Amino acid sequence: MINKQLLNPESIAIIGGSNDINKPGGKIVKNILDGNFSGKLYVVNKKENQVQGINCFNDVTDLPNVELAIIAIPAQFCVEAVNVLASQKNTKAFIIISAGFSEHSHEGKVIEDKIVEIVNKVNGVLIGPNGIGVLTPAYNGVFTEPIPVMDPNGADLVSGSGATAVFILESGIQKGLSFSSVFSVGNSAQTGVEDIVKHLDESFNPETSSKIKLLYLENLEKPQVLLKHAASLIRKGCKIAAVKSGSSAAGSRAASSHTGALASSDSAVDALFKKAGIVRCFGRDDLISVACAFKQPKAKGKRFAIITHAGGPAVMLTDTLSKNGLIVPEIKNEYSRFLLDELYPGSSVSNPIDFLATGTAQHLGTIIEYVNKKFDEIDAMVVIFGTPGLTRVFDVYNLLHEKMLGSLKPIYPVLPSTAVAAEEVKDFVSKGNGFFPDEVILGEALGKIYNTPEPADLEKDSVIVDTSEIRKVIDAASSGYLSPDNVQILMDACNIPRVKEFVVNSPSDLLDKAKEISYPLVMKVVGPVHKSDVGGVTLNIETDELLLSEFKRMMQIQDASGVLLQPMLSGTELFMGAKYEKPFGNLILCGLGGIFIEILKDVATGLAPLSKNEAHNMIRSLKSYKIFKGARGQEPIDESTFVDIMLKLSALLNHAPEIKELDFNPLLAKGKKITVVDARVRIEK
Repeated sequence: MINKQLLNPESIAIIGGSNDINKPGGKIVKNILDGNFSGKLYVVNKKENQVQGINCFNDVTDLPNVELAIIAIPAQFCVEAVNVLASQKNTKAFIIISAGFSEHSHEGKVIEDKIVEIVNKVNGVLIGPNGIGVLTPAYNGVFTEPIPVMDPNGADLVSGSGATAVFILESGIQKGLSFSSVFSVGNSAQTGVEDIVKHLDESFNPETSSKIKLLYLENLEKPQVLLKHAASLIRKGCKIAAVKSGSSAAGSRAASSHTGALASSDSAVDALFKKAGIVRCFGRDDLISVACAFKQPKAKGKRFAIITHAGGPAVMLTDTLSKNGLIVPEIKNEYSRFLLDELYPGSSVSNPIDFLATGTAQHLGTIIEYVNKKFDEIDAMVVIFGTPGLTRVFDVYNLLHEKMLGSLKPIYPVLPSTAVAAEEVKDFVSKGNGFFPDEVILGEALGKIYNTPEPADLEKDSVIVDTSEIRKVIDAASSGYLSPDNVQILMDACNIPRVKEFVVNSPSDLLDKAKEISYPLVMKVVGPVHKSDVGGVTLNIETDELLLSEFKRMMQIQDASGVLLQPMLSGTELFMGAKYEKPFGNLILCGLGGIFIEILKDVATGLAPLSKNEAHNMIRSLKSYKIFKGARGQEPIDESTFVDIMLKLSALLNHAPEIKELDFNPLLAKGKKITVVDARVRIEK
């Protein structure tokens, strides 16, 4: 959908251009002129003969053919202008910066839809409306500032909010981040953030394309498009960070199951980003910090050296890196003594490497050389260097710049003296470097980057299930919770291990089935959704008398249609579930059962279909993972068996998309065996 006319037009018409540069139409003319656009520039304004030195057309119909139109007129006049441009002027690209469309009213939505219809008829592209425009190396198609010098090695920024794009640019430029292109999609009437990512993937050239992509999303209507093309870009060597706003758990609908209550649109976003390999951020500063860290190649491991002339920041950074699972190992090898001899007395090289407030540029260079060539226990380094204002530090920052260019290991610069050493920092940035004013912010950014998994294998793992049996149950059932018998059929069709159980509704059947299972037994009421809340669960039944009395009691519970008999099993309680979250698809959740889900909510979430590697990563991300490994002498849980059940559940969801909520709660793990004890499935048709 993105075309040459949008990216590199030979002619641009600004509809609503003005001599008043305090108005969007006037500022956008000025920005394009200041950017030395090399093509033909036209302006339409019915009240002017000349706009900022350009001869002006009074009507769109008077224009010659034009490739790109940037429109800054009231919404009610846009349909006519777009229609003339598309049908008579061979225009194939449109940027509408005007507001007053779907974000404003139903009438505005009608106008917006009509414009999309016109643009689609000519196979054109529409950016907006209600955005700031587009920045490419060819032209400055925005009405805002700042306007960065476009750098092919900079970041591609795609934003659903124009104001947010402006603030990201301003913050990023100050910290040394450069930009290759900027797309503000506004209302995304035709083209959204996902569509731009698709274009960046399909047009990617490893020699010339930017390797850093930054996204700000307010709406995510095409998650599968984003997943496919973001993962593809990352596999091609790109790095992607994104903020998704408006995904709080408070926005999730009320649900009737454990899974429904735990899953939310925010957990769906999290699962999608992990699956794609996107580094998730939660604010502009967060995004910029990750982007600046992206400028350095990712290290081979997670072991960091902290090189500093100030003790406090080094301690705070050590704490932050450690909290995020990164390592600040002690340096204690045969070369550390030699390095110490080359520094001032009182220095320390154990890591952090503290070369004191009096340390020089020469000392810093020596340390970096040792870390690069002598300290194999280190994968990357952070240099913290500010100034109290006693001397200028140009020499230190010049050396740091040179070392960063040729370093064998990534170097992340923390330059905290942004006021006292403002000139030195500005000079450092002018050489193409990014920097971090705060060591804790850097530590958090590194934690996000190094803990974001690589894109998942999007091919479904091969799991054999009985598709015909699955479809037979689903096709015959009505919307709502499936009967226990039908749930058993689905589980058996997927070879999901389940406890032997029977549903009975008469005393005679009750005693017969009890003999078949053998005591001790568990009895659960059938009918009510929340069995425990209505007294519908009795454990450890060992006699016929208790069995019959509990049956009689449960059958008097409102909505009871029978009881479920199961053997009384023991083991570690586990949990697994699924919930459909529009428009993402099914989320799969897992964790330990009992208190871990009820109170601590220690749950991992993945987006179906799952790969084996994703399932293992989900389990290992749990805070309670040590219990899986057998903490405090307890018998470990067989992780491979649990993963196998997760993959079978993923396959079931693939063949039965009507499943909207599913609970396996609990599963009992004992030795190599894991058994589903209770299962509920709700479908919608």
